[in-house]
Amino acid sequence: MKKKYIEEVEDLYTIKDILRWTISNFNKANIYYGHGTNNAFDEALQLILTSLYLPLNIPSNLLTSRITKIEKKHIINLISQRIKKKIPTAYLINRSWFCGHEFYIDKRVLIPRTPIKELINNRFTNIISNEPKSILDLCTGSGCIAISCAYKFPNTKIIDAVDISSDALIVAERNIINHKLQNSIILILSDLFKNMPEVKYDMIITNPPYVNKKDINMLPKEFLIEPKIALFADDDGLNLIYRILANSPRFLTNNGILICEVGNNMINLIKKYPEIKFNWLKFKYGGNGVFSITYKELIKHNKTFSLYIDS
Repeated sequence: MKKKYIEEVEDLYTIKDILRWTISNFNKANIYYGHGTNNAFDEALQLILTSLYLPLNIPSNLLTSRITKIEKKHIINLISQRIKKKIPTAYLINRSWFCGHEFYIDKRVLIPRTPIKELINNRFTNIISNEPKSILDLCTGSGCIAISCAYKFPNTKIIDAVDISSDALIVAERNIINHKLQNSIILILSDLFKNMPEVKYDMIITNPPYVNKKDINMLPKEFLIEPKIALFADDDGLNLIYRILANSPRFLTNNGILICEVGNNMINLIKKYPEIKFNWLKFKYGGNGVFSITYKELIKHNKTFSLYIDS
């Protein structure tokens, strides 16, 4: 523990004391929020309560509980790393929340934050008309999308989760076991569709790497701690998107649908393919750059993406 912090925290005795102190230090520091919280209070609350193995919704009277010296030392060490090293809280506490579920997270996977969670929570209302019998989570990372879909669609017969990173699949497997969904979700190691059996899915959901070379150098330090393989695509950030658009039809049912996040690259995608009817989805709770597109629309433009079909 830094000497500066030792002197400052001597008079901190309760959870409320250290919470106030942490919020003040976060406000003074040049840290970036965006991995599950968007302000100093929520970030401090998440870090401190989780470190004490307490739920985030504890009664307010428990905030006056005293903490031990060992607990205080541990919390201050995490706060120091959050401020000095810009390590996101999710990596410090090895936890993140998505669609109301808790997930184990470490530096092998991206921290869940995609606006696709709103679509899952709404059971893809106005996007699909029937409950899907089969779902593919492409570029699954921690497995949060596949697992959340398994909760929302318990009658779905097939849920496959694919990633190119064997390290990511280890984390996904841990989460699947934690949620007791081993019989519901199958993990597949593959570079997008390359090593996959040709199963037909009613829905393919994907949040692939799409950050381009220019943008990755402009990201806050917190993002650069995440695995580059999960963020960085190529010079323009769209190569993986082209491959997904080209190869998805082989893996979709005739009434199937692809849902894909491209972030800020939505502008570049629209410019490149103005003739294609991407359905850009709107979000009540923030977020953009997610489209849906039908199997029929993809087939209509299959020649457009012929260069990107995997052999």
